[in-house]
Amino acid sequence: MPKQDNSLLSKTPVSRLDRYFKITERGSNYAREIRGGFATFFAMSYIVVLNPLILAGADSTGAELGATRVAAVTALVAGIMTILMGAWAKHPFAMATGLGVNAFIAVTVATNPGLTWPDVMGLVIISGLTMLILVLTGFRTAVFNAVPASLKTAIVVGIGMFIALIGLVNAGFVRRVPDAAGTTVPVGLGFEGTLVGWPILVFIVGLLLTIALVVRKTKGAILIGIVVSAVLANILEAVFKIGPSFDGTTSNPQGWSLVAPSMPNWALPDLSLIGQANIFGAFQNLGTTAALLLAFVILLSIFFDAMGTMVGLANEADSVDEHGNIPDVDKVLLVDALGAVVGGGASASSSQIYVESGAGIGEGARTGLASIVTGILFIAAMFLTPLIHLVPFEAVAPALVVVGFMMISHVSKIDWNDWGVAIPAFLTFVLMPFTYSIANGIGAGFVAFVFIRSVQGRAREVHPLMWAVAGAFVLFFGIGVIEQAMGV
Repeated sequence: MPKQDNSLLSKTPVSRLDRYFKITERGSNYAREIRGGFATFFAMSYIVVLNPLILAGADSTGAELGATRVAAVTALVAGIMTILMGAWAKHPFAMATGLGVNAFIAVTVATNPGLTWPDVMGLVIISGLTMLILVLTGFRTAVFNAVPASLKTAIVVGIGMFIALIGLVNAGFVRRVPDAAGTTVPVGLGFEGTLVGWPILVFIVGLLLTIALVVRKTKGAILIGIVVSAVLANILEAVFKIGPSFDGTTSNPQGWSLVAPSMPNWALPDLSLIGQANIFGAFQNLGTTAALLLAFVILLSIFFDAMGTMVGLANEADSVDEHGNIPDVDKVLLVDALGAVVGGGASASSSQIYVESGAGIGEGARTGLASIVTGILFIAAMFLTPLIHLVPFEAVAPALVVVGFMMISHVSKIDWNDWGVAIPAFLTFVLMPFTYSIANGIGAGFVAFVFIRSVQGRAREVHPLMWAVAGAFVLFFGIGVIEQAMGV
């Protein structure tokens, strides 16, 4: 977004609330913060519906967490941690259960024979506590400061590409191509190469409207696009009874991808999952070595997912100084670390900074006040789920695509004449969307940077922490081979 002229704003007396959040100082106002808070909520509210689906499987004993219980704790943890991020760290970064982490937990960790869901969530808590120690000792901040400027920029660009792909895929405009033999491209346009269904129309109309409003610099462009698209979606659902793309038994390629617009019945949230985690269960059931390996992978994922997301969002919010440093970065990292501990303790999986916060930043949010608005909406979502179910993902996907464009525009800041950083930067922002993982992109970029600088005979220019982190990522990428060799 273009920078605002704050010369007039600076002459206006400001309230104590304004001074605390530095609203005027950061070129924002109350209206932008509130709009941004709503935009971020709508962009990421799908997690309350999606997380229960991801964590729906049974553990080795056949026990399940339960969809309604997971939905309740997912909304509660997102609300609490987002409010804490806004009130204490004062940044417009919203938090919720991380999609990469919960998918890894559900598909890889929870399928280990002998592990129960409380054991799995115990590993998440251990990873969060470890990360908390790394933040308190200054290690995590030191790693952040050791990353070259071009790689930080590549992280911003990669997250922009990633967030745009999330919007395109979850809206159904781009779809995974089912191919058991692995002989075709992994994704394609729409369903079998064609765009079909009313939900796609909602996405296209929303995208064109949002682009038009942004180009014309209309106030509230992104939020207007979401609201208009949501209204259109509800009208189409009421008239044509489209239904979800998958209802648990039947597939409907022309249905709504994640949330079918509806007005569900009100019910009290079930928070009985809180406190059910077993911190030492995995060590008792799998052994120390296997449990530590799993905890290590979870730790690396949440460590670098958050760091990358934070860098990207802070740059988009223009809240970094001339040296690329983020104000109160230690507070941001502490809240993020606490998110893993609290999320694991509530059996919602690790809570972390969300790239969809870019929707609110694109709307003009610059301070923690926007996060408080988002957090309050998540708390309300525990009781008033219609807010979530009335907004299908097709209505918010256009915002993610447009915000992705804004973030990708930073690519010009990379020094393309220095291949020692240019190639690692390229691998960073390409692999994020291609592997659907921020951590994978960062890891590939870090390893490539250390390797190429060594080949160039410039190894002494590499910060010692970059060597350590690159080594950790070599272990991260080779974890499958290591587990196989150890018989884990």
